Amino acid sequence: KRPLRDYLLAIAIFVNSVKGHSALQLSRELGCQYKTAFVLAHKLREGIELEQRKAEISGECEVDGAYFGGHQKPKNEVADRIDRRIEQTGKRRVVVVMRQRRGRTLPFVFGKESDAIPVIRERIPFGSIVHADEAGGWDALHAFYDMRRINHSVSFSKDGACTNQAESFFSRLRRAEFGQHHKISGRYLGRYASEMAWREDNRRLPNGAQFSAVAAMALGHPISREWCGYWQRSAK
Repeated sequence: KRPLRDYLLAIAIFVNSVKGHSALQLSRELGCQYKTAFVLAHKLREGIELEQRKAEISGECEVDGAYFGGHQKPKNEVADRIDRRIEQTGKRRVVVVMRQRRGRTLPFVFGKESDAIPVIRERIPFGSIVHADEAGGWDALHAFYDMRRINHSVSFSKDGACTNQAESFFSRLRRAEFGQHHKISGRYLGRYASEMAWREDNRRLPNGAQFSAVAAMALGHPISREWCGYWQRSAK
């Protein structure tokens, strides 16, 4: 077993990164195997996700979705290339975020944006002001909320309607994917999204406060049923 100071050092390194920390880099800094760092980082994300799911969304909110995964490498010859926006691998998933203005950020993972409607109705009180873009998946929300729609092909903000704070969250998640992890498995996409939501919500806190918060979430989390072994391999 590793000394307690190594785990505290891992948390300090983890929270010090603005847009996430890769398991490979963490393993180098701790002097341990990649598998050890991978499992440790995911146990921290598990505690963060549990805390983020407790968030209460109310007041004026923004709703938006962004797709991740399902990358198809383009063919060498131009004539053989396909429109990758249309032809998908089946691994593509959408992260739908509900973000309260001057409040909390709550992400979930779905197959398509319209699948998020029941969860949005459950999490956002009836009659709230909700900002969204003009994607067809959000049309059903008009029956339950005071909707403010923005056409991004015309402007980013108009007449008070915008989804800039939701886009700020997606910007952080995209940079974590491209700059830190390079690839995020669909199996763990929800965990990474919750981590970035927590980082976005607590970006103004000093490092010491972030360290204390993550340490408390990790120590207060029940025994992990998913990360109960040294290394995880999917049986599917």
